Amino acid sequence: MVNRQKLTEVIVREAEPAEGRDYQIFDTEVRGFAVCIYRGGGRAFTLDYRYASRQRRMTFGRWPEWSVSAARTRAKELRRDIDAGGDPLANKDALREAPRMTDLIARYVAVHLTHLAKLNAGDQRSMMEKFIGPAWGRMLVTEVSSYDVELLLNKVAEGRARPAKAKPNNRARKLQGAKPTPVRANRVGEVVRKMFAYAVKWGWREDNPAMGFRRRMETPRERYLSQDELSRLAAALDASHDDRGAGIIRLCMLTGARVGEVRQARFEDFNLEHLSWTKPATTTKQRRVHRVPISDEAAAIVRQRRLVVLSGSPWLFAGDTPGQPVQEIRRFWARIQKEVGIPGVHIHDLRHTFASLLVSGGASLEMIGKLLGHSQMQTTQRYAHLMDSPLRAGVDAVANAFKPKPRLVHTAEPASASMTSRSGPGRVTASAS
Repeated sequence: MVNRQKLTEVIVREAEPAEGRDYQIFDTEVRGFAVCIYRGGGRAFTLDYRYASRQRRMTFGRWPEWSVSAARTRAKELRRDIDAGGDPLANKDALREAPRMTDLIARYVAVHLTHLAKLNAGDQRSMMEKFIGPAWGRMLVTEVSSYDVELLLNKVAEGRARPAKAKPNNRARKLQGAKPTPVRANRVGEVVRKMFAYAVKWGWREDNPAMGFRRRMETPRERYLSQDELSRLAAALDASHDDRGAGIIRLCMLTGARVGEVRQARFEDFNLEHLSWTKPATTTKQRRVHRVPISDEAAAIVRQRRLVVLSGSPWLFAGDTPGQPVQEIRRFWARIQKEVGIPGVHIHDLRHTFASLLVSGGASLEMIGKLLGHSQMQTTQRYAHLMDSPLRAGVDAVANAFKPKPRLVHTAEPASASMTSRSGPGRVTASAS
């Protein structure tokens, strides 16, 4: 027989657990509303109802966290939804099964990152592990708002403290202060926007909260080696005993290629008869084949490497691990920096220097973009200001053409003594005509 009483705090508190089973005390005021007395002594409020000819039971609050009065009010709200044709338990199950940010991250990695270059994919995976996952991991995909995106990017832009080696004891570590990283915040924002674009495509939410996120100001790095620095760099490379490292740096400078493209270059990529280098899509940032002409000096490096690389190795700069290209060039570059006296110069700055020399030689931005392998013209526009010199020469030519021509000046004739005295001896006056 069903136990029915008007539930009160006293009844719920004094109800005794039954040995070996749970039981319910139903309320006489709200149909289906009950308190369940568990065999272990716990108590929770439930609502029994029928939906689509199926008996359902929903647990929605524990006592004493929920009072009897609050539970009865909630039961009335649920009962109104049921009478209107709703199924609150189904809604609860759907919420439990709704995709969370951990699900979005996992699916984004499986669907999108597999098509990216290894370095790019690793960088995005690092963003998700260090920033996105810890901030939003357990949130529902639909819960993330534009405000949450802004908070995350603000935190990334503030930077974080990084451990650094203290000198002269390399084993000791000290903690450096946080360094602002606005560029990193922009890159994280782009990844978040792409992730939610997939979420919209998969039907996981209706809008993209990262669309139009606030971009931080980026100052492009502009470091170009002077002619004197280039001469000292060339001399240091000639004197170096590491022919492999010197060859990588020379080829970076002579071709404007990225250091990763040079490290992974193969002998078969070079056509020394036509002086060209065909970079496979797997090594280029734009993920497509890039064919560029090379100079005689660059071809000479390839020929010299053929003489020193072991027979059968496909790599232009074979690494210490058999069957692999060279992996690390930073230590060699650090030594060269000290010898040449160019601290703070990155290997990638050689690429910028290559472009600046092209500009000074009269190359157009379109030509520079093709040689550097830029997929977007706006990337090449960063070198446009280097063309100020030829532009200024053109402006000066217009200014010279617009200058008034000099008029012929005659010495005044001594027409009268008075004019001579006013003008003074030997004074020059211009003709009025």
